[in-house]
Amino acid sequence: MDKRKHTNMDVKKKNRNDVFRYICRNGMVSNPDISYALKISLPTATQITKELIERGLVEETGEMESTGGRKARKISLQENYCSAVGVESTGGRRAKALAVSESAGKAVGLDITKNHISLVLTELTGRILNYERTVLPYAAKESYYLQVNQTMEQFLEDCKCGGAGILGIGISFPGIMDLEKELVADSHVLAVNHLPFSAINRFFPYPCHFINDANAGAYAEGIASENRNRFFYLSLSNTVGGAVFSNGMLEQGRNFRCGEVGHMTVVPDGNACYCGKYGCLDAYCSAKCLTGGRVEDFFERLKQGEQEAVSLWERYTSYLAIAVNNIHMVLDCDIVLGGYVGSCMGEFVQDIRIKVSERNTFEEDGSFIRPCRHKTGAAALGAAFKVMELFMEQI
Repeated sequence: MDKRKHTNMDVKKKNRNDVFRYICRNGMVSNPDISYALKISLPTATQITKELIERGLVEETGEMESTGGRKARKISLQENYCSAVGVESTGGRRAKALAVSESAGKAVGLDITKNHISLVLTELTGRILNYERTVLPYAAKESYYLQVNQTMEQFLEDCKCGGAGILGIGISFPGIMDLEKELVADSHVLAVNHLPFSAINRFFPYPCHFINDANAGAYAEGIASENRNRFFYLSLSNTVGGAVFSNGMLEQGRNFRCGEVGHMTVVPDGNACYCGKYGCLDAYCSAKCLTGGRVEDFFERLKQGEQEAVSLWERYTSYLAIAVNNIHMVLDCDIVLGGYVGSCMGEFVQDIRIKVSERNTFEEDGSFIRPCRHKTGAAALGAAFKVMELFMEQI
């Protein structure tokens, strides 16, 4: 293929992809909005949206409100931009309103844990249509996966979706995902290893995409964010995991173990970890170290000043501060606290900031530590977002 032709095709695909993502992010827009925001000509924007409409991905939903009702500053900027690139502004005319088509597709996220499964259904806009968490202890048996699929099909039926327009299932798994060999390389929690993805996806009627649970949480946190700065996602659930998210992508590592901080040593020869070693962060900072029940209930007791909860939190945050400070010293980036604990800690994140700042060599105030944005089903949501992203890359 001619190199110039190949380059033109790449540019067209990028513009088309950018336009579709812009519509997904902003809900209802017009061609002039797209032209202005993405700095492409109005004819180019119009041609792209026409193509997206023909492909059933975008639809016209009436007319935008008159531009006369917009803020004068924005109108001025748009008119100056249109003048600079040589196209006419809409003036007071009403532009066609464009939105993602309801039939464009939906994504399912499935988070598998030792005792539960979580399901989420999302639109391409990222809007969550439904979320459900069900008790279902893991078993490496055919009957388990058949039950998972049955639960998912009922979930979709309850959403009045019935499987129509499902782009795929993102499956979050607690373990090392070898994406090259396409298998679950090792999951201590579920007691499985070298489990091929194909042995799982044969039970589901949709394309399946696999992702580590901490990576999924990081993906949910980062993929839809306007802030493209690198961050470390520390998942504090019944197990501890981590992930590095940078420039819209997950850093995987040579053996797909990047971010596995749950098994870094914080206390030499300390408490036993489920992995068989001693002194791992997981043995000191999993959610189970705080409570055997609901994490929300623990933080309610902490708010009320219950002495046992206060003592547990003091011990927990002392070990967590060591880990967070070490991670920050190595990576020099923000630390996002996720999982069950990160989702519920709220104002108590300040306790961790104070302890980390006391350890920090460079006298930082701990503001680089923040609770996660997604409080419910982050791993399932991130898995669904992965399906959406793979679809969008092909637009």
